[in-house]
Amino acid sequence: MSVRVLLPGVLADLAGGSRRLEVDPADGTLAGLLDALAATHPVLERRIRDEAGQVRRFVNVYVDGDDVRFAAGLATPVPAGAVVQVLPSVAGG
Repeated sequence: MSVRVLLPGVLADLAGGSRRLEVDPADGTLAGLLDALAATHPVLERRIRDEAGQVRRFVNVYVDGDDVRFAAGLATPVPAGAVVQVLPSVAGG
């Protein structure tokens, strides 16, 4: 079961320069996807999740266009063929 993870340029450097990753989530959830991502790209995963294992406050994650914060969070289902976008918030003025 493969899932495509799309990263912005600012995070691509932490994934060997790749903006698109194919990941096989362990259990079909966002948590399983992030666990699988941690196995191959641990520095990237630490930028997405905090020390408690939760998605960082200023990182937005979308599964097939739906914000996981308004779904089931880390328990959000990630079916085969899904597209997961990881977008850090941008602040400034």
